[in-house]
Amino acid sequence: MTLTLTSQAFQQNGEIPARHTCQGADVSPPLAWSGVPADAKSLALIVDDPDAPDPAAPKIVWVHWVLYNIPPTATGLPDGAAAQALPGGTLEGINDFKRAAYGGPCPPVGRHRYFHKLYALDTVLPDLKAPTKAALEKAMQGHVLAHAALIGIYQKR
Repeated sequence: MTLTLTSQAFQQNGEIPARHTCQGADVSPPLAWSGVPADAKSLALIVDDPDAPDPAAPKIVWVHWVLYNIPPTATGLPDGAAAQALPGGTLEGINDFKRAAYGGPCPPVGRHRYFHKLYALDTVLPDLKAPTKAALEKAMQGHVLAHAALIGIYQKR
């Protein structure tokens, strides 16, 4: 079985609704997954934008959300998943908005791609104390059993 990641809010390479961006309620989209390997001990989710600041000349990968130690029994996240709505044991890292929370698409110019990346890990990670994406990726090295990606598109109106 293959790890898959989907959303009721948008299809693969589809438009992310304004509700999930800085031009709307700026809440996380609902996410659902299946095919978690039987030997997975935890899941991690990273949402980032490799097209920042301008898709015509990208310079950085902007990080929108960092979650880890999601229980492998979880099957998704609800619409607008704030800290209190996350599955028990889930920890948040720091995004590039300098907060431990979801920060929706808010591209300064152009049409950007937003990668929602789910990782199944063979371990429960220690408390990394609000890690950045880079710190989480370093901690995950050698522990990824499977991964899936869902890409959404957004351009400011």
